[in-house]
Amino acid sequence: MIGGSVLATVAATTVAVSLASASQYGASGAGADQAVFVQGNELSGNTIHVFARDAQGKLKPGGAYATGGRGGDQVDAPTDSLASQGSLVYDHASGLLLAVNAGSGTLTSFRVEGTKLKNRRIIDTSGEFPSSIAVRGKVAYVMNAGGEGSVQGFRITAKGLVPMRGSYRSLGLANEDVPRFDTSPGEVEITPNSRNLVVTTKGNNTVEVFPLKRNGLPAVAEPVVNKSAGNVPFAISFDRSGSRMLVAEAEKSTVTTYKVKHNGKLKVLQKPLANGQEVLCWLERAGDYFYGGNTGNSIVTGYRMDKHGRLALTNEVGVATPPSAQSQGVIDIAVTKDAKFVYVQNATSGTIDGFRVEKNGSLTKVTTAEGLPAFAESGTEGIAAM
Repeated sequence: MIGGSVLATVAATTVAVSLASASQYGASGAGADQAVFVQGNELSGNTIHVFARDAQGKLKPGGAYATGGRGGDQVDAPTDSLASQGSLVYDHASGLLLAVNAGSGTLTSFRVEGTKLKNRRIIDTSGEFPSSIAVRGKVAYVMNAGGEGSVQGFRITAKGLVPMRGSYRSLGLANEDVPRFDTSPGEVEITPNSRNLVVTTKGNNTVEVFPLKRNGLPAVAEPVVNKSAGNVPFAISFDRSGSRMLVAEAEKSTVTTYKVKHNGKLKVLQKPLANGQEVLCWLERAGDYFYGGNTGNSIVTGYRMDKHGRLALTNEVGVATPPSAQSQGVIDIAVTKDAKFVYVQNATSGTIDGFRVEKNGSLTKVTTAEGLPAFAESGTEGIAAM
């Protein structure tokens, strides 16, 4: 099984390093109409936990909202119940928050008004165990990780999400309805030019691409299958220009930079770059910096991309910020629209750490939110910021 031995290290005891109190970074400023959203992924009833965010990045609880569906837990998942990136997505253009209900095979949308979630709508995803969402313009795609795996497209309308007839495509996997964490697909994304839909498959070690028509429908019946340059491809991100795709690979904690061609073929622009940490699974961009979550040792890695598109670590040791006793089981990451703050989901400790992005790419801790469901039978997965 590809990468199975390495992925198993996620279950290892993580490193604990003390951090100074977040209070040293200054008092809270006036409240801003901004928020951070965390998916509880509770098996008995999925909820979205809302936090108000102030001008200094500090978080204050703002309530919880039931999605109307159930959370999910993949087989043998050691830390991250959904084993994916992008299970909770905020779309700034439409003002919609989209959440998967992996245990129900449904997708929930809310209209966001400040820290309030309104107009809840629930729709079937046409597959088993939905675990990732991609949005670009007026089109959204959901990735179903269970069974054969699939993607299903939706139009974003004033009345909510409407299924796109003819958008469903199989991924040809051989999972059970509730998949194993190491054989499920990792993420679905739409390229910034809206010409390709991309899916990472951890077990097959491939990056699969569906070229898209102008109307958002797949132009092919089956995906263009590209062998991953690094083992166990997981998370997807794009540079500021949108012309370069970065894929995080879990086995050796590497990142590969690609160009996605119009025909769905990938060209390697930079070979896998190792960060020296353990089990890199999440990757998000903040301006010209990228931040990766290494769940094997609870480290957040920082990357810098220069004007020529060359990716490098922000420091020699590959650590943007050390973990604390409250920062165990690093998984998903969210970045505010202005790229000033990064929020990291800690599954084992049931916390969210917030960081200010410094000019050199380092992260300064400004807040910790506690009291979220810690990983046990399942745990939180999915975080979004506005």
